[in-house]
Amino acid sequence: MTGLAERLASMPPASFAMVMATGIVSIACQLLGLPSIAVALLGVNTLFYVTLWILTIVRVLRHRTRVLADFTHHGRAVGFFTTVAATSVLGSQLLLVLGASRVAAACWVAAIALWALVTYTVFTALTVSAQKPSLADGINGGWLLPVVAAQSVAVLGVQLASAAAVRSPLALFFCLVMWLGGGMLYIWIISLIFYRYTFFPMSPSDLAPPYWINMGAVAISTLAGTLLAAAAPLSPLVQDLLPFIKGLTLLFWATATWWIPMLVILGVWRHIYRRFPLRYDPLYWGAVFPLGMYTVSTLRVATMIDEPALLVVPRVFLYIALAAWTLTFAGLLGSMVKKF
Repeated sequence: MTGLAERLASMPPASFAMVMATGIVSIACQLLGLPSIAVALLGVNTLFYVTLWILTIVRVLRHRTRVLADFTHHGRAVGFFTTVAATSVLGSQLLLVLGASRVAAACWVAAIALWALVTYTVFTALTVSAQKPSLADGINGGWLLPVVAAQSVAVLGVQLASAAAVRSPLALFFCLVMWLGGGMLYIWIISLIFYRYTFFPMSPSDLAPPYWINMGAVAISTLAGTLLAAAAPLSPLVQDLLPFIKGLTLLFWATATWWIPMLVILGVWRHIYRRFPLRYDPLYWGAVFPLGMYTVSTLRVATMIDEPALLVVPRVFLYIALAAWTLTFAGLLGSMVKKF
């Protein structure tokens, strides 16, 4: 029991990344003609989501000091943003796979509340903290989770806007603001991450899986932009900004695409050249999510710019994302067997 209590006490705040990863892979399957897999993943994801919230609540009740300490830890605090993104992604999954618009709307409201709570709690706590690490020690790809959280709220909101009737313009205005704010946040944070990449020494242990969020954060920004562009007829403001939205969305997609070869090369350097052991880590869900998100966002970009040649990319990436999810899930099961 002591071992179980300690594992619960040290539960990573970013644990909800498995919901994000499972949800987006399910959505990719739904959009690319594998509905049975999409439904199966929805069932698994619902179990993940409920279980993680139960564990989180128990952790807050029994290990409040450890939870509070996480909020002032530069490496762990940003992990709380996965609760926002997981709630939004699950809402999108329910909407697209089952057509459950009311439940999805409830998820959107919950995600907005979580976004406000986590955003201003985490950034306030980190700002006023008396002891802070150096940039090299304190920042990693996980710091882009606030971007993912904001954009996930925008993605779900735009998808629900068509059902909001006369309130569609207001809902889309809110989503537009979240999209632009999230995009600006990406620019701020990725500048620091790129600076850390190029001006500080990097060891294999520094290149943890969350660095894939460098790509995932801008991929979900792409997805939000494509959905806003598609919803333009519902809002005069969005219609007026349509050329700008399309241009910025294409910039986001190009940036996401640029990151992929770079991240693959660094992965080869980490695991093959430097022989860093490849074993299960909950943080690997943070690498699965970007693969699924790039699949979906590229599919939407191909529709937005009417370029059928781009459709080859998501059809290939779907199976890469499915393979990554399967391997990570197998790693999860294997780690559970070893512990018990």
